[in-house]
Formats: sequence, structure tokens, C-alpha cells
Amino acid sequence: MELQRRHVIVYGFVQGVGFRFAVERAARSRGVAGWVRNRPDGTVEAIFEGAPADVASLVEACHSGPRGAEVERVEVEAESPEGLSAFEVR
Repeated sequence: MELQRRHVIVYGFVQGVGFRFAVERAARSRGVAGWVRNRPDGTVEAIFEGAPADVASLVEACHSGPRGAEVERVEVEAESPEGLSAFEVR
């Protein structure tokens, strides 16, 4: 299976609203591996690895986030897959 990897940074009001846990649930339901974490600058950073359609769907979900989040913008960068096998909140 072809794997795709995306490095995502989400800007806006995205901490303290359950963003990381919403991303974790969405990733696990799609079978996407990687991780998500809050950064000191108030953004949320994530790595997604999986089937291209599943990764694209997850990136798209980051544009809205959970209820209470106010996403200003999402930066997405393609990277080479590392073969991650699980998803974690850091």
C-alpha cells in the first residue's frame, strides 16, 4: 500500500478545546498513524501517515477542528513516510 505523510501546523484558537483528542479519534477511525501535540506558541502540530485518501481527509478535518476551536489557517507540508504504526497524543 502506498503511504503518504503530512506535517501539519494548525493556527488559531486551537488549544484548550479538545483539538488533540478530536484529531486522535479521527486518525484512529481512519487507520492513520502519527502524533499530535500542543506547541508553546499556541499552535497544534501533527504528523499523519497512512493511505492518501485517509491522510487527506484528516488534513481537511483540521481546517475546522472540534466545536469551540477557531482555526485561522493550516500549514501542510509533504514529507517522506517513516512507517509509523500507531497514533499518539504527545
